[in-house]
Amino acid sequence: MPTILVVDDEASIRRTLREILEYEDFEVEEAVDGEEALASIQEDSYDLVLLDVKMPKVDGMEVLEEIAGQATDLPVVMISGHGTIETAVEATKLGAYDFIEKPPDLNRLLVTVRNAMDHGELEVKNRRMRQTLSEQSTGDLPPIIGESDAIAEIKDTIERVAPTEARVLISGENGTGKELVAKWLHHKSARAEEPMVEVNCAAIPSELIESELFGHEEGAFTGATQQRIGKFEQAHEGTLFLDEIGDMSLSAQAKVLRVLQEDKIERVGGERSINVDVRVVAATNKDLLAEIEEGNFREDLYHRVGVILIEVPPLRRRREDIPLLTKHGAERLARRNGLPPKSFSDEALERLQRYEWRGNVRELYNVIERLLILVEGETIEAPDVDQFVQPGTRSGGPAQELISAYDDFTQARDQFEKRFIERKLDEHDWNVSQTAETIGIQRSHLYNKLNKYGIERED
Repeated sequence: MPTILVVDDEASIRRTLREILEYEDFEVEEAVDGEEALASIQEDSYDLVLLDVKMPKVDGMEVLEEIAGQATDLPVVMISGHGTIETAVEATKLGAYDFIEKPPDLNRLLVTVRNAMDHGELEVKNRRMRQTLSEQSTGDLPPIIGESDAIAEIKDTIERVAPTEARVLISGENGTGKELVAKWLHHKSARAEEPMVEVNCAAIPSELIESELFGHEEGAFTGATQQRIGKFEQAHEGTLFLDEIGDMSLSAQAKVLRVLQEDKIERVGGERSINVDVRVVAATNKDLLAEIEEGNFREDLYHRVGVILIEVPPLRRRREDIPLLTKHGAERLARRNGLPPKSFSDEALERLQRYEWRGNVRELYNVIERLLILVEGETIEAPDVDQFVQPGTRSGGPAQELISAYDDFTQARDQFEKRFIERKLDEHDWNVSQTAETIGIQRSHLYNKLNKYGIERED
């Protein structure tokens, strides 16, 4: 339900506007002056602000200027009992969508409110499109593909967090794109010209992780034949990406915590403290709160690295992004393999959206690459997808789809029976006698089923 913030110092006006808007199924919140309005806008999100011009403390024009200065897409409609052309022009220049005089005409008010909300939604879509185009022009760094609410929220968080020095913890299943999110955080930060150094904590033996992170001096341990510069030093003035931080040993966690507290490291076998200026971005596929409960992860380190939390959802929770991901992946993978471009039919895309994708985007791209190489012709169809998708990826096919789509047992049974018969007829080239014998019913009974379900062969 759209939410509107009504800002007016007159209680009667607020009450009247509330009654009108709630009758039209809008959710309404109130603010008695500009100061309260600004505090509300900071704390909550709104789809529209109805803003009085003349108010005590902070007037409406100051509030409007503040909203415009935040570069938000929040539409604002000004209302005033003392409106002048000059005031209306000034409000428009500051970014107001419209200017309405008191007492407002009911029809004009509602039309203006709806048009302003539509305008706000359009601005959001345009901003996202501009952001996507900007991302696609950043060289070798792939864009974050998707228009789902979850991906839009991640992109918005990156835009707001990247320019700061806040540490970020990215969580999500394997293959969801946590590393890509980390790269975009670095790319849009003030440290973008400096190195981004990556460490996979799960791939390094626990006895070597400290040397990897902090470096070591010659002779620090058996095999340390020369000095080694660690990842923290390599990332000085840049970004250090600690991937799979949940797999780091407790002893290494303690030393990382100390570095984050003091901004200093000591190489293994060394006695000298070395200052480091590093922004840490971490990622994990584990539930770190559960790991803390089990004693596998330090709670104080969790709070140090998790100032900002970003969760990258699994692909099955954003199936609407699969067609976009498929198109982008097919173009990129065709170029990489020197293959001619191929398109996916609507039925093939629909089929891809049915699967579970336990390996997430990584698994989807593997399947796309397999299809590009092995399928002949310029268009990939639904049967091609079924043939080359691994069995573990499948979500249950038509039967599972019926379970989700129907509450009525009879309807679900009839639909499954219809699809079963159609598939068996296809397998036997529509030979009714062979099909009836294979599925164990009389031919006349099968004909009755064909008539019941309106099953006909498409020439």
